[in-house]
Amino acid sequence: MLQQIGLLLLSLVLAVGLITWGMRALRAADPYMQSVLSTAGNAARGEEIFKLNCATCHGLEASGEVGPNLHGVSDRKSRVALINQVISGNTPPMPQFQPTAKDMADLLEFLETL
Repeated sequence: MLQQIGLLLLSLVLAVGLITWGMRALRAADPYMQSVLSTAGNAARGEEIFKLNCATCHGLEASGEVGPNLHGVSDRKSRVALINQVISGNTPPMPQFQPTAKDMADLLEFLETL
């Protein structure tokens, strides 16, 4: 009985892992995502985009206000996860944004400097 429960739990963990991996793969294959990931970013321009769109909640120094501290965020999240975070609006109170691919690439480049 205990062995069956262990196998069931292992199967569940594997299924969730496969679903999560599949969702990430689909997001990474998205044309917008591919465009962002294939565009060279400019950190200085990304900082300006950050100041105009993100600093109200994350602070001018990205150290957190209403939104969390973003220092080291690129160490904690992949580029795909960061793009999804910005465009999804799935974590209120963060609004949904849809920057151009170039603006998003610039923003990613800036975030990697934090």
